[in-house]
This record gives sequence, C-alpha cells and structure tokens, in this order.
Amino acid sequence: MKADEFDSIIFDCDGVLIDVTKSYDVTINKTISYVLKEIADITVDTPLTNEMLLKFKSTGGFNDEIDITYSGILCFIAAKKLNILNNADDTGIAYIEDFLNKIDVDIADIKSRLGYPSTDKNDLIHATFDQLFFGPELYNKIFQKKSNFSEKGFIENDNVIVNSELIEALKKKFNDKIAIVTGRGFNAISSSLKEILNQFNVENSVFLEDESRDLAKPNPQSLIRAMNGLDSKNCLYVGDSMEDMILAQKASELGFQATFCGIYGSGKLPEMKKKLFTKHNVPLILETINQLPDILMIKKA
Repeated sequence: MKADEFDSIIFDCDGVLIDVTKSYDVTINKTISYVLKEIADITVDTPLTNEMLLKFKSTGGFNDEIDITYSGILCFIAAKKLNILNNADDTGIAYIEDFLNKIDVDIADIKSRLGYPSTDKNDLIHATFDQLFFGPELYNKIFQKKSNFSEKGFIENDNVIVNSELIEALKKKFNDKIAIVTGRGFNAISSSLKEILNQFNVENSVFLEDESRDLAKPNPQSLIRAMNGLDSKNCLYVGDSMEDMILAQKASELGFQATFCGIYGSGKLPEMKKKLFTKHNVPLILETINQLPDILMIKKA
C-alpha cells in the first residue's frame, strides 16, 4: 500500500467518526430488555455482553444495530445456552433464523409477534429502538410520531471523534473527495456531527438507513455509488467492522479499487478488534482516524 495512490477517502461513521459505545450499543441492550419484558415477561438488564456484541459485528452480517437487536432477542429466548455465534456468517439474521430452525427450536410465534423487519419500520423492535435512541423530540421530528418514552435519547451519548482540523488536513490531499458511507440515516448523523458534516461531500455520501434494505452492508453498491460520484479510481475506505472490510473487498472485485483501513480504538474491546483485523490481513490498521494525516504523509500546517 502506497500513501500516494489514493484519490479519495470515504468513511464509515459509527466506531470511526463517532464512538457509539454509550449510544447505539446501549440502545441495543435497552431495546432487547424492553421487548423481552413485553413479549415474554423476562427481566434482564444487559442481555448482550461486550464480547457478544463484538461477535455479532465480527461475522460480516450485522451492520444494522437493529438486526443485532432482533437476533439477540431470538437467541435469548430460544437458545440462551447455545453457542450460536461461533459459526455465524455474513448472512446475518438469516443465519440465526436458519440455525434455530435446524435445531428444532420453534420460533414461529416469536417471529410473528415481532414482525421484523417491517417495510414501514413500525414493528415493535424498530419502534422501540428508534424511540430510545433518538429521544422524544428527534423521534417526533423524524417520524412525525409521539414517543412512548420521555427520557432523553441515547444519541446524545454519541462521542464525536472527527473534528474540523482533521478534515481540513485531509482536504490538502483529497480536496472535495471526502465522503461517508454509513448505516446511519442522514438525520441521525447530522444530529451528532452538526456543522462538521458539511465539510464532507454530502452529495456523494450514502446514508443507508434512508435506503432499501437490499443495499445494506456488505453490499458494495453504496461504496461504488460514492466512488462514482466522487470520480474516484482508487479509494481508501475507513471502517471498523467486518462488514466494512467485506464491502471494500467486494467493490474491488467488481473493478472499483477500494482499500480498507480498519479502526480499532473506539469501543470497549479494542485489542480484540485489532487482532481480528490482523487475522484477516487488513492492509492498514489504525487505533484512531487522527493518525490518518501521518500515515498518508500529509504535511501539517
């Protein structure tokens, strides 16, 4: 890998631009706890440990936190003591459902009651997750609906890592070819990044929560769209998950040169993530995006 070969840089958001351990990760467990109480009268405070969350995100099939929430509910109710995640793959929730069916665990009633995923995102899991994450004011703004919860949204716990100084430094090399491809929706990312978002090429960014499910990572079409919009021939894609790695690999296989940079420092188990990236021979592994100017040999002011 040569630092001068890249003509664009595209970022994932969660775990890269924003540390979400106290926002999205907490919302996953709070939603699971709420839904388990509602449908099964089960009380549990922290259904998924940090290790379990990382295992989900390491399979390549769980870029959507609500998919993790749904699968966590199925696993907890139907197979609490089974080591389901050891062989999980990038088919995501399809793997979990198929696994439980193969071992003759009846999940038909649970699936029916959950109704996930729904096209209008109005099922119990989506609605609960979004209300808890966004909080009553932002939830009402986005969905034009009243929240059942009065507490502030966990999105307010987002810890923004990216700053204006970093983007200005990167612009010395990439000019306007700095974009985002993320599972977040535009409202969610703009609420947290605020004016910093305007320093990215938003027009050629992709916010997958606002797109159809078939475009979800690791489908490479979102990255390819961004690269085409930027007129990029050789992109550095910066992410923190296996979905991001697979996304870049698949884009390259289709003739769109994309090199993956793995960020491991945000989160509660950074060394485990670093070892995962090393195991998969990720070409560039960094603790934080703040190391990018040095790695890319960008002269500082």
